Amino acid sequence: MDSPVGRGYIPLAARSGEGVARSCGEFQNPGGHFMLCSTCRVRPPVTADGRCILCAGPDGASAPMPAAPPFVSPQQQLRSPDGLAKAVVILLVVAAVSDLLAVLAGLNIRSLIGNGLATIDDAEADRADNLYAASGVLQLLVLLATGVVFILWFRRVRLNAEVFDASMQQMKPGWAVGAWFVPFANLVLPRRIAGGIWTASAQTNTDGSWRTVSAAPVNLWWGAWVCSSIFSRYASQQYMKAEEVQEIMDAAGRMLAADAFSIVAAVLAILFVRKLTRMQGERAALGVYPLS
Repeated sequence: MDSPVGRGYIPLAARSGEGVARSCGEFQNPGGHFMLCSTCRVRPPVTADGRCILCAGPDGASAPMPAAPPFVSPQQQLRSPDGLAKAVVILLVVAAVSDLLAVLAGLNIRSLIGNGLATIDDAEADRADNLYAASGVLQLLVLLATGVVFILWFRRVRLNAEVFDASMQQMKPGWAVGAWFVPFANLVLPRRIAGGIWTASAQTNTDGSWRTVSAAPVNLWWGAWVCSSIFSRYASQQYMKAEEVQEIMDAAGRMLAADAFSIVAAVLAILFVRKLTRMQGERAALGVYPLS
């Protein structure tokens, strides 16, 4: 768990209402502005007349020194990703189920069209179309929820990796969130970040040596996610453009393949999340950061 640094307040021997002290030697007046030495305007004041320890001379030497911030161990900076990982896995399962429903709805559409448009009852056609549209809306809602929780989990494991071994991280922690929203670059940057997290989390031998952990779960997850995203967008565009019967049949077939591919991507994402979360738990159990 994160441990706030410098929670204690430092008393300031100042006139009533002139100011209050904050942690790490920072001072603040009642209006919310930080106070500095009235003479040098560099250091915090320690005397009643608002001078710092150097400018106050003998008076400053006898004034109490600002308290130093307490030491925060790496263990206190780590935060368990277990809870978020469980939420991600549950949402990925729901996403796979919504994809399966979309597959069934798509098969129903193809079956009706395959039997001939002349034999389709209008009410039956409307039900099939509404079912297919509803499955698409469900997929979108689940995708948004899963994406939000996944990025929260991804940021959590990235921050932990910074504690494990910052030298393995090629990008700043903020990119664990921002990388997903950069067009085109979001096809590359998250995988780069995940690689650094994976490597730092795999260093678990107690003698300080590197443990060999295959990156296959990372590569399979990322490859499936990128291919599924690109193919799903292409299939959706083709389905929206389809007008003739054969075009609709072909587009529906591509949508079925995209939904099936999304199920595979969800399964591989579950394996990746579970594996990386378990690796971070094993790495955190060693308690020395970084290993050397």
